[in-house]
Amino acid sequence: MKKILIIGATSAIAEATARLWAQRGEQLFLVGRNAARLDAIAADLRVRGSSKVLTYVMDANDFAAHVPMLDAAEQALGGLDTVLLAHGTLSDQQACQQSVELTLNEITTNALSTVALLTPIANRFEALKRGSIVVISSVAGDRGRQSNYVYGSAKALVTAFTSGLRQRLAKSGVVVLTVKPGFVDTPMTASFKKGPLWATPARVAHDIDRALCKRQGVIYTPAFWCLIMAIIRSIPERLFVRIKL
Repeated sequence: MKKILIIGATSAIAEATARLWAQRGEQLFLVGRNAARLDAIAADLRVRGSSKVLTYVMDANDFAAHVPMLDAAEQALGGLDTVLLAHGTLSDQQACQQSVELTLNEITTNALSTVALLTPIANRFEALKRGSIVVISSVAGDRGRQSNYVYGSAKALVTAFTSGLRQRLAKSGVVVLTVKPGFVDTPMTASFKKGPLWATPARVAHDIDRALCKRQGVIYTPAFWCLIMAIIRSIPERLFVRIKL
C-alpha cells in the first residue's frame, strides 16, 4: 500500500491518476487551493477504494507553506512513497505580452513553485534512499513558440530542473519522472477546438502509472508527441522564425 502526496490534486490529470491509485487501495494526501473541490474528489476516491484520503488547502505560490504541508502529509500517512506535482495554469500568451507582472506570475506558478517544492521533497527522498517523484511538464517546453512561449519557457525550466534532479537522485534509488503531455482535453482547454492529437486525462494517467511501474525517467503522452516534438526541434532557426506555430 503506497502513501502518495498529490499537489494540484484538483487538476484533471491529477484526478484521473488518483482514481487509478485509489482502485488499488493506495493512501492519498490531496493538496490544492479549492477546499470544496478537494472534498468532492476525496469522497469519490474513497468510494473507488482508497484506504485513506486526506485533504490539505494550500496555494503552491505560498513558498513558506511548502514545508509545513510536507510535514503534515508525512505525519498523516506515516511517511511518503510517491509525490505527484500537477499544479499549474495555462498562460494567456497575448495578455502576458502586455504585462511583466502577469508574465512573472505565470512563471512563478508554472515553474518556480515547482522548483521550490521539489527541493525539500528531493532532500527527504534522498535521505530515505527510495521513492518516486512525478512532475507534470509539457511538450511546450521543448522549444519556444510564439503561441505560448511564456508557458513553454516555464515548462522548459521544469524539464531541465527535473533532468538534473533525476541524475542527482539516481544513485539514491529515487525515481524522478518528467511527464510531457501534448494537448489534453481538460477544463483549462475547454475553449480550444479539439482534434485527433488531443488526449483524455485518463489516457495521460494510464501513461504516468505505466511509466512509474517501469521506473522511466521521461515520457511523452501520448507517445506520438515524441516524434512531433523531434520534428519541431529539428527545424532550422532561420526557417523556424518564419513559420507560425
